[in-house]
Amino acid sequence: MTRTEHLAALESGDFDICIVGGGASGLGAAVDAASRGHRVALVEQEDFAKGTSSRSTKLVHGGVRYLKQGNIPLVMDALHERGRMAKNAPHLVRDLAFVIPTYHWWEGPFYGIGMKVYDGLAGKLGFGPSHGLSREETLERIPTIEPDGLTGGVIYHDGQFDDARLAVHLAMSADDHGAKLANHVKCTALVKDEAGKVCGIEAKDTETGRRFTIRARCVINATGIFVDELRRGDDPEAKDIVAVSQGVHLVLPKDFLPGDSAMMIPRTADGRVLFAVPWHDRVVVGTTDTPLRERSLEPRALPEEIAFIMIHTAQYLTRDPRPEDVLSVFAGLRPLVKSGEGLKTASLSRDHTILVAESGLITITGGKWTTYRKMAEDVIGRAEQVAGLEKRACRTEDLPIHGATTELIEEKHLRFYGSDAAAIRELGETQKVHPALELTVGEVRWHARMEMARTVEDVLARRSRCLLLDARSAIAAAPAAARILAEELGKGSSWEWTQTSEFTALARGYVFGDPASTG
Repeated sequence: MTRTEHLAALESGDFDICIVGGGASGLGAAVDAASRGHRVALVEQEDFAKGTSSRSTKLVHGGVRYLKQGNIPLVMDALHERGRMAKNAPHLVRDLAFVIPTYHWWEGPFYGIGMKVYDGLAGKLGFGPSHGLSREETLERIPTIEPDGLTGGVIYHDGQFDDARLAVHLAMSADDHGAKLANHVKCTALVKDEAGKVCGIEAKDTETGRRFTIRARCVINATGIFVDELRRGDDPEAKDIVAVSQGVHLVLPKDFLPGDSAMMIPRTADGRVLFAVPWHDRVVVGTTDTPLRERSLEPRALPEEIAFIMIHTAQYLTRDPRPEDVLSVFAGLRPLVKSGEGLKTASLSRDHTILVAESGLITITGGKWTTYRKMAEDVIGRAEQVAGLEKRACRTEDLPIHGATTELIEEKHLRFYGSDAAAIRELGETQKVHPALELTVGEVRWHARMEMARTVEDVLARRSRCLLLDARSAIAAAPAAARILAEELGKGSSWEWTQTSEFTALARGYVFGDPASTG
């Protein structure tokens, strides 16, 4: 997946479908359309999954809280898609046991019944049956859980994944099927024909400043929290359809939650859901649901959000987290479809919405990672209608994602590359970029050569997850990562220095207690 070749193709070709946005929605749509045989272009203004799609709770799930809200169709769709994700990307999605601890006699039967309904909705694509746990079994599963008043628990199964790695592998899948795509290319304007119909975009390569036009029979707006900005570029009178909600997560050392089970608190004192999830030998704790007006590519946690997570983590675990224990703080903004004024974001739709403007601009928004494939199927079906393309069957229900393999990969740090692990192993450069991180020199070279990594941030935040796993160590690793990237991309020492400085400034926002980490 070479960016230079893809850029040349984007500049010179005419396409059936042009997708703006390289997150879960856009990349999923690119895979779907390309696998149907359509000519597909995709541009992303920053990096693949730079926004919301790399900042999730790392869960592939039906949504227990949506079950509580009575949104059965959304839960059922998500559970079926969860099963398909596990089958199509076994190197990135795995079964994870969740424990709901109970502290009142009625909670066991109450949550137990709910989880049996959850199991039933999953049908044949379920991960495993739920059942009750005794107090002793709950403590065995989660030794660090608060024992005072504990009566038992309920165990159920959901999925876990690496969101940014899946995004990269979707980009590679789109490439495998003939799509042309590039990161760090910004859509600066829509192109319209004499009848006022959208027929392409004006684009700018943000690395070189070069501008060019991409012609296409239809354009899909898959820009996440920024969809309304592109819609207003089409129609200045367009009203916002998206409200933004911020979710914040803290990353703690593994010993806060030893073992292989996650913990889920379905209702905290203020009604929110709290997860503590083992991930990459760390623990991700969250999330919050805070309405925001500001939209940013680098959102920052609010002090009250951090306090909420710290307080409730201490309430449910025997070891109270201290500021110095927190390895990273990250925030993401969810695009939620508006359904009325004055509603809390927790009650807005998590389902996806597709709009077609009079100009033919197609917008897809809402949804979540788990349902990305179904969102793509729906929007490409609509694109075929809008563009007058030949209607072709969707192929993605059983389409393996790039790297898909069930082979056991011995090196833990290579498992998320799937079948590409062998090629990285052959590079032979196994020395670590930093002693506290698993990232190797060979991996960074692979990121640059095969995965379109263009910046230190691309490598340390998304191709690897170093920034989320240990922000301070990621900062320390930046000079080494910049040096390797400079060798691969043909850059000089001044570029290395700029990259290191820019990444350090950004990464400070992930360090707990640094003024840059809070908004």
